[in-house]
Amino acid sequence: MGRICFTLQVRADRLAEYRHRHAAVWPEMLAALKAAGWHDYSLFLRDDGLLVGYFVTENLDEAVAAMERTDVNARWQAEMAPFFVDLPDGRPDRGFLVLDEVFHLEDQLEGRP
Repeated sequence: MGRICFTLQVRADRLAEYRHRHAAVWPEMLAALKAAGWHDYSLFLRDDGLLVGYFVTENLDEAVAAMERTDVNARWQAEMAPFFVDLPDGRPDRGFLVLDEVFHLEDQLEGRP
C-alpha cells in the first residue's frame, strides 16, 4: 500500500463553508472513495487555507481513475472547485500537488528504506 499526501489551497473567504461541507460528505461520495481504493483518507486544514490530504491506496493512478469513472465524483468536483485557488484543470482532484514521502517511522524501525 502506498501512502499519499497532497496539498491544495482553499480560498480564505471560503474556509468556514469548506469545513461545513466536509462535516457531512455525501454518502454516495464516501462509498465511491472506498470502492475506488482510497483508504484511511483524511484532510487537514490550516487557518490560512493550506489543505493537506492523506490517504493510503494500492495504486494512485488507478484510485484516481476509478473515481474519474463515477458520476458522483464529477458532481462533487464541480461543487468543490470554487473553494480552491490555482486549479489548472478547474478540478481539485486534478490540481492537488502530491508530496514526496521522506520519512516513515515504521519503515525505518523495520529496516525498510
